Amino acid sequence: MSAGQPSLQWRLVLRLSFLQAIFLILLAVLIVAALWATGSFISLQPEDETIDAISQSVGRSQNGALVLKETPALAARREDVPGLWFVVRDRSGATITDGNIPLAYTAIGGALDGIGQARFGSNLGGSIVPAARLQWVSSPAGEVQVLTGVDGSVSLVRILGAMGIVFFSALLPLLIVTGIATLIAAPLVVRRTFSSLDAAVARAGQIDINRQGMRLPVEDVPREILPLVDAVNEALSRLDQGYERQRRLFCHLAHEWRTPVAILQARLDGLPAGPLKERLFEDTVRLATLAEQFLDLQRLNHRFEPASINLVEIAEHVVSELAPLAIAANYEPCFIRDDEVVGILGDRAAIERAVTNLVQNAIQHGGRSGRITVQVGRATGITVTDEGSGIPREERARIFEPFHRLKGQGNGFGLGLNLVEEIVRLHGGEICVLDGPTGGAAFRLSFPIAG
Repeated sequence: MSAGQPSLQWRLVLRLSFLQAIFLILLAVLIVAALWATGSFISLQPEDETIDAISQSVGRSQNGALVLKETPALAARREDVPGLWFVVRDRSGATITDGNIPLAYTAIGGALDGIGQARFGSNLGGSIVPAARLQWVSSPAGEVQVLTGVDGSVSLVRILGAMGIVFFSALLPLLIVTGIATLIAAPLVVRRTFSSLDAAVARAGQIDINRQGMRLPVEDVPREILPLVDAVNEALSRLDQGYERQRRLFCHLAHEWRTPVAILQARLDGLPAGPLKERLFEDTVRLATLAEQFLDLQRLNHRFEPASINLVEIAEHVVSELAPLAIAANYEPCFIRDDEVVGILGDRAAIERAVTNLVQNAIQHGGRSGRITVQVGRATGITVTDEGSGIPREERARIFEPFHRLKGQGNGFGLGLNLVEEIVRLHGGEICVLDGPTGGAAFRLSFPIAG
């Protein structure tokens, strides 16, 4: 998986965390609003605004007497509270009054100097005393006692400040703890949920052209992902059907091809000997080889039961079978055995076809002169060498691709070497291209030696 690809797991985690944070904030706002409306959690009094404005407007003259300055804040409170009244008193007893002081509060004086703050008001006995608030506060003139009414409204700044205190002191820690818990728990939950797809991923890795009928398991797959798994299984079913139709077509064509080739070979046998007959005979052999290659490609799609075989016997048999064709093409066939027995586990017919293709390839592209050598040994496997022009190094990686042919070598269909590579791969072996002793091409087949 590329590092630049987006992670579905972390995408889900981040989106879940984001939505959870939004819901928590909305819930917190609703709770604060409800508690504030009922007075159970936070209570902002309008007289607090008035007392703050009054205290910041109190100062002293040059002789130390209390004076009242008309500040913008005090002017705003006068506008908000038309009947504003207040009494300001310091510790020495100096007093400033403003507005129509209710009669019940004119004679308080210093009787309440020892009280930090208090709230007054009464409607007992038919006598209504307006509500008032008394509080000792700091001011530019020092500590003063402010007594005023409770009318007016609370400013938006004070409301937001109070909500900020509540948010940062109570709600923000809750959001942080919840967010950390989400970032830790959510990946575990998502990973556990995705673990049900492990079986499908493992099965998908086993899908191969040689293993038809493979399907992704649907057990324990999440319902949201099940349509994707079903779509993949349906696509695999269609591919299997198309592959089976193609396989039957190739098999039919290859079998039908054999009949006219056999008839052509029989008629060639009746022609008088000569160069033309030899060339026609070689072309007929190539046609027969192509038909066999098509059939071999279909056989490789079916797994074979490995059996103990001797590479020496197989190589010797191929050399004896193709020696007449090599001699007719002006080659000298040569067989070398380094060991009497080189045993492996595999399919005899398939290995024989691989060696046959390599020898036929040497006959076709070996320059029609020199020696074609087949050497067998436990240390090297099977090596087929010719004395032709060899294979350029830049082409060696591509010659095993189907239908790939070297420049200037128009004969052939480019299937032989691909078939050899497939056979060797199915046997767990390797094929490599080397330089022959005289500069020609050398193909080496190595297999795991049977114990």
